[in-house]
Amino acid sequence: MKSIETITNHYGPLLAEKALALGAIRLEVQNPFTWASGYRMPIYNDNRRLLASPEARALVGEAFAAMLESLDFDPDNIAGTATAGIPHATTLADKLAKPLSYVRSSGKDHGLGQQIEGLGQSGSYEKANVLLVEDLISTGGSSIKAVQAIVDAQGLCPYTFAIFTYGFDAAVEAFAKLEPSCVFHTILDYDVMVQSALSRSYVNPEEAKLLSLWREDPFGWGAAHGFPPVTK
Repeated sequence: MKSIETITNHYGPLLAEKALALGAIRLEVQNPFTWASGYRMPIYNDNRRLLASPEARALVGEAFAAMLESLDFDPDNIAGTATAGIPHATTLADKLAKPLSYVRSSGKDHGLGQQIEGLGQSGSYEKANVLLVEDLISTGGSSIKAVQAIVDAQGLCPYTFAIFTYGFDAAVEAFAKLEPSCVFHTILDYDVMVQSALSRSYVNPEEAKLLSLWREDPFGWGAAHGFPPVTK
């Protein structure tokens, strides 16, 4: 059986090529993007752009299925985070013929007030094994809330899968605190993305170096390179 590293080493560069071509990952070192926090960052990720390509959607589903096989994990239910994780959770659930659910960031403020949709009459997972599907893991905060919602609904959620991660230490630390344990795996990580962008001449060697420096100090990178945070 192939290791999870072997799987992601195969699918990561393939997905990076699709993401860069579709603009799902955009890199701009000379005129960095302004994130909602006000920090100037040389990368912007919008995995919703992958939805425009049947090939990209299929690639994500294929990679997730291979990752499950590598981990020898056969979930009873595929849960997507609302809204960005839902399409990819649907693709995977259809591929594996599994039940599908989705998790909101919070309960609805009307009707039954449900945070999770797709559950049966009991309104719980009834101790089923659940795979959580995200599109992006940044600091891990939204993923952690979704995992906790699944656990609160009597689900067992040992794994979270995502398309891409920036590789922030905060995400690793957040998941490490979860009890019961939940480990996250992504098809593509930041370092592989930078190397893929360089190998395809999407960026030049100097830009790749600056992107790698961002990874070392994301929130200090902008100011250090002449792009102070934008205050509102």
